[in-house]
Amino acid sequence: MSRRRYVARGVPGGWRVWDNKARRWWGEQYEVQPDDLVAELNGAGDYARITALLRHYRTAKR
Repeated sequence: MSRRRYVARGVPGGWRVWDNKARRWWGEQYEVQPDDLVAELNGAGDYARITALLRHYRTAKR
């Protein structure tokens, strides 16, 4: 099994997405665990689906 590029990591106050290849945080901090977003980033990488998930998690944050 290969190492996943994107993983969700718990940080104080919520969750962040870590990019293992670039070795830096990707995106914003989320209050709920972004499982669907991480799965899409590691999987097909469909731009429209990623954008929709980003909007979903951003509104869940407020």
